Amino acid sequence: MNDHLQTSQKLMDQLDQCMHCGFCLPSCPTYRQVGLETYNPRGRIALIKGVATEKLKLNAEFTKHIDACLGCRACETACPANVAYGNLLESAREFIVQSDQKSNWIQRFILKHLFTHPHRLYTLGNLLWFVQKTGLQKLAKSFRLLNLLPSSLREMQEIIDPVVSPFIRRKRKNLSPSSSHQRLLSVGLFTGCIMDIFFYQTNQATARLLTSLGCNVVFIKRQGCCGALHLHAGYKSEAMQLAKRNIQAFEQSKVDLLVNNAGGCGLALKEYHHLFENDQAWYQRAVHFVEHVRDIHEVLYELSPLPFKKSLNIRATYQDSCHLAHGQHIRKSPRQLLQQIPGLEYIELEDADQCCGSAGIYNLTHFPMSMKILDEKMAYVHATNAQLIVTSNPGCLLQMKKGIIRSGLDKQMQAIHLVDLLDQLIFDGDNEIVDRI
Repeated sequence: MNDHLQTSQKLMDQLDQCMHCGFCLPSCPTYRQVGLETYNPRGRIALIKGVATEKLKLNAEFTKHIDACLGCRACETACPANVAYGNLLESAREFIVQSDQKSNWIQRFILKHLFTHPHRLYTLGNLLWFVQKTGLQKLAKSFRLLNLLPSSLREMQEIIDPVVSPFIRRKRKNLSPSSSHQRLLSVGLFTGCIMDIFFYQTNQATARLLTSLGCNVVFIKRQGCCGALHLHAGYKSEAMQLAKRNIQAFEQSKVDLLVNNAGGCGLALKEYHHLFENDQAWYQRAVHFVEHVRDIHEVLYELSPLPFKKSLNIRATYQDSCHLAHGQHIRKSPRQLLQQIPGLEYIELEDADQCCGSAGIYNLTHFPMSMKILDEKMAYVHATNAQLIVTSNPGCLLQMKKGIIRSGLDKQMQAIHLVDLLDQLIFDGDNEIVDRI
């Protein structure tokens, strides 16, 4: 067996589980765009098995087809044989990293030396705030210096909201419900890494919503990145390191639940036990951790009805987060929360659970393919005639904002995280999107 593939019997069994029936093909975003066998789950499974059995070489061609996958896991929903494609994909990418076929030093540096160190990410957030606050970003734009950036990064910086001041972030405190509420739960909020830099206000909105329903909210110390990007890129050892840190932080916090508001992070947290299948002590701790992880939409719906103070007489649609829908199997609660909003007309989006092309950092590493997938998505969005498209994941939110601009819909439509929308209808949140509609 190939030296690069320390292939377990379990992995081989998962590869053999694929019946090659093709039910996954229509659900695969890259296959829909390219139409080639090596760009769908069935074809990629065949490639992985070929390399595992030494019938194929682990080379640049193999790497190209594996890297082209978004990892959306829509194929798992479509699969009648319940093939754990996500596990197979992560194993294949781990093989690639171990074989040193992937020599992207920038990605290595970011994943190994930035995301694994929370204080470095905090410093990066402070630097971005300084660049925005001092006008350096606008200056660079006026001198067309941003044109030197790749198109993916150039478009991304245009849709990112201003970073919150470090002085405000330092003042963050745990929140408790008012004296009129019966205290129900002590909830730890998983703030994430990039989430807490670019979407600090969404984290704060999440905390406020939980307190409105009687929860004590704790911002757990010593938590860090969930490790999803590392795991999806093949850096399993770094993902395990981050998982151990978050498990320890949760254990020390003594909270009842750990709640998150990002579909991708939530799935990574809920699958921590898979990382430690060969370490019984950590496996048991991870299982206990996973049993207490919840997505914010689950919790809000279970504790609803929400105390709305405003109505919203608009038409809205909802874009599923892939890892929330296909990984965590959470579809109903976000829609049910939307339909609770007074005055809102909800329109179901065709193929709402088809990936928007964000997929972590896929829209940066595979920009052309990502835009093709996004353009297909926006055609369905346009058909709804909605004024608002709601998401449940930060990456999806940025991608939908980009899609609105690309489709020329920025005068008639906006995108928002469901948590921010609910917050504004209950607390008059900091984001003024509701008032601008």
